[in-house]
Amino acid sequence: MDPIVYAGVMSARTTNAALRTWLPWTDRQGRFSALRAVAFALLLVPALMLLHAAWMQQLGSKPWTQAIHQTGTWTVRILIATLAVSPFRRLFDWGKLIGIRRMLGLGVMAYALGHLALYCIDMAFDWGLIVSEIVKRFYLTIGFVALIGLVAQGVTSTDGMIRRLGKNWQRLHNLVYPIAILALLHFALQSKIDVTEPVLMSGLFLLLMLYRGLYRWKLPVSLAVLAGVALLGGLLTACLEAGWYAATSGVSAWLVFQANADILTYQDYASIRPAHWVALAGLAVAFGHGLRARKARPPRQAREPATARTA
Repeated sequence: MDPIVYAGVMSARTTNAALRTWLPWTDRQGRFSALRAVAFALLLVPALMLLHAAWMQQLGSKPWTQAIHQTGTWTVRILIATLAVSPFRRLFDWGKLIGIRRMLGLGVMAYALGHLALYCIDMAFDWGLIVSEIVKRFYLTIGFVALIGLVAQGVTSTDGMIRRLGKNWQRLHNLVYPIAILALLHFALQSKIDVTEPVLMSGLFLLLMLYRGLYRWKLPVSLAVLAGVALLGGLLTACLEAGWYAATSGVSAWLVFQANADILTYQDYASIRPAHWVALAGLAVAFGHGLRARKARPPRQAREPATARTA
């Protein structure tokens, strides 16, 4: 083969291989990954649902406001899912799960930027008004700070930035936890009266932090311990909900906390609260971890029959 033609063929192959690694449904070796493909498809679902609702004029009398709220809600949901990757990878011994963390993080950034873009559209791109609103309204201020943090996390998520920043990269990306707290606070303040989902997301965040604490302090991880963590997460969520309503609306914290027991006292299963969902999610994780650990345990070798003793 002519050397020039050969060089062109090899260059094309190298380019194609490099492009394959950038596809969202391929792994670092350019091979198709079902896990990454599913994660990418799920990331697109909320945007497609929102576009469909807009096309069908199902966003109500204030479509831009509704779209802003939905993109913000999905930003928080995907952020919680992103934070779940590391503990779930350990709990379920699922190494491949780490391969979708960057994709999920970029999804969080994309929905957050969409959230801001829709807000700017709703404000008719009146930059003076937009800036003044962000400065004057506390929930917008912390939301904007969280957005800046998410963008910084997304921009520095590439391999090149990891090499450039060195140890500082880990320090920067550890800020995702205070960023998540700001995002959750923004979510709750924006929701005003009904904070059911913000409390639920906050409870799941607390549960993930408890999992993180187990590994950070090298505590034993077993079915019983994880079940206890699940119940503790539910209890903390109930306390958080009670404290929030007491602080923002003056409702008795004890009455709100006591409402979590209605499902047992009155068997009112329609009154399931965020604390219950958090506890159930934690118990599901504990059960899944127990099954995974049991399957991973090597089978016991059959005992050899004892040899008869000679007289």
